[in-house]
Amino acid sequence: MNWPDQLNARIVRCRLCPRLTVYRERVGHEKKREFRDWDYWAKPVPSLGGPDADLLIIGLAPAAHGGNRTGRVFTGDSSGRWLFRALHKAGFASQATWQRRDDGLKLLDCYITAVVHCAPPDNKPSTKEIVNCSRYFDEELQRLKRLRVVIALGKIAFDNYLRGLRRLGIPLPKPLPRFAHNAEYQLGKGLPDLIASYHPSRQNTNTGKLTEPMFDAVFSRARKILAD
Repeated sequence: MNWPDQLNARIVRCRLCPRLTVYRERVGHEKKREFRDWDYWAKPVPSLGGPDADLLIIGLAPAAHGGNRTGRVFTGDSSGRWLFRALHKAGFASQATWQRRDDGLKLLDCYITAVVHCAPPDNKPSTKEIVNCSRYFDEELQRLKRLRVVIALGKIAFDNYLRGLRRLGIPLPKPLPRFAHNAEYQLGKGLPDLIASYHPSRQNTNTGKLTEPMFDAVFSRARKILAD
C-alpha cells in the first residue's frame, strides 16, 4: 500500500471534529430527495491522486450532497463538473465524468486534496476544524516530492497552503502573496509555483464571477509551467 492509500485510510476513520461528524452523518441519513436511492458515503472524503503528482489542487471541503454522498472529492456536484471538465481539457484527467466514484476516472500527474475532508454546515468550516484537518494536509505537502505547481481554489485554500508551508518551517516572501484569480507566484527556490483561482462554486459560476474561459486559463497556465 502506497502512502496516499495509508493516509486516506486514516482520513476516512477520522472523528476529530464533533460538529462535522454529526453533520455529515445526519445528511447521509436524511438525504436529499433527488438522491434518496443513494447509499451516502457520510464519512471524511479522502484525497485523490498518486504519490508522484506534478500538480496539486487544493479545494475547500466536500459538498454535503456531492463528495459526502459519493465518497470522492469534487464528485457529484456542480463544482466537480467544472473541475473535472477543466482537468480533462488540460490533460490532467482521463475523462470529464464527475457523477460517481466508480466511473473510471483517473487523474494524470495530479493530486486533489481539501482544507477540510468533511462536509461542513453552510460550506463553512470553523478555524478549529481547519486546524484539526491540517495534520493530513501537512503530511501531503511533505510527501508530494515532485510537485511543480499548486492550484488553490479559493482564498481559504490559498491561505491554508501558505500556512502549511509556514508550519513546515519554510520561509515565505514578505509581504505575503495576495489572492487574485489566475495570479501566479514563485515562493522560493525549490518550491512549486502557486496559482490562485476562484473556487468553481455556484456562488461564483452562477453569477459570472468565474467563467469557463477564466477557469480554463488557470489550468492552461499550469500545463505551460509543467511543459517548460
